[in-house]
Amino acid sequence: MDKEMFEKGLKMRRAVLGAEYVDKSIASADDFNMPMQELVTSYCWGEIWNRPGLPPKTRSLLNLAMLTALNRPHELKLHVRGALNNGVTREEIMEVFLQTAIYCGVPAAIDAFRNAREVFAEVDKK
Repeated sequence: MDKEMFEKGLKMRRAVLGAEYVDKSIASADDFNMPMQELVTSYCWGEIWNRPGLPPKTRSLLNLAMLTALNRPHELKLHVRGALNNGVTREEIMEVFLQTAIYCGVPAAIDAFRNAREVFAEVDKK
């Protein structure tokens, strides 16, 4: 594992998803899933999220659409929170989900709206 890329990815991952969530994920990793934590942190967050071609806000919008299409509710909720951290508005999130209704299917978009509302409710409590 490239330690420098891991640290670069860890910084970005914490900025987007929140240090508490990221640190808990890494601290709770064991011998079985630590290699996945290292891969995701180094490759996804270090190599890709740090590329200069797209700002984090745009990457968040793309992730919301892709995770809706893939029907990955746990990751979608995580990235809704990350999108908010990256300056994506609730209106922009709504527009992404409306777009996914056309290209990914209405049921996928309905689930995405439901999951986002759960995140919004959690955020609004704080």
